[in-house]
Amino acid sequence: MRHFDGNGQLVTISDAISPLSAFGRQAIAARPGAAVPQGLPEVVNSIEFRLGPEHAPVQSMRRARGFVAKVLPVLLAGAPNAKVVGDATLAVLTELVDVTARHRASLDLSGRISYDGGHVLITVGEMNRPLPAPEEEPGLFLVRASADCVGQHREDSGGYETWASIPVRSAA
Repeated sequence: MRHFDGNGQLVTISDAISPLSAFGRQAIAARPGAAVPQGLPEVVNSIEFRLGPEHAPVQSMRRARGFVAKVLPVLLAGAPNAKVVGDATLAVLTELVDVTARHRASLDLSGRISYDGGHVLITVGEMNRPLPAPEEEPGLFLVRASADCVGQHREDSGGYETWASIPVRSAA
């Protein structure tokens, strides 16, 4: 679903008509012996956003974090240790958006947060250079401490997309 937030930013919630429909589908699926009716949208498993060139790096960080913070509880509903994982996800997202916004390769900065039950994958693109060392960008120390894996790959357009995987572990 694509819509404009109160600040005129285009935002997307993927793989579902709305976050509320995901709750309805999860509630139906959680009932013993209940089958999910055909035609209902799939459960939300990712959040996507796109920020245009009119946003400075600090604005990009605030806007991305603010939007994701609103929708992340839906994405992590039922996840073990969801609060801790959510906080780590927002911290890593903020740092990756900051670095990418300051080294932007394309007009739009895009991001995606997805959850597969075992990991939260944060992807932000596109940078005009390989990911710098944490000594050059100190926020990357936090990214590397929170994620079990961090990497980059080259997009078709020539920029670099950065990703980080945060493990979802039980509180025990």
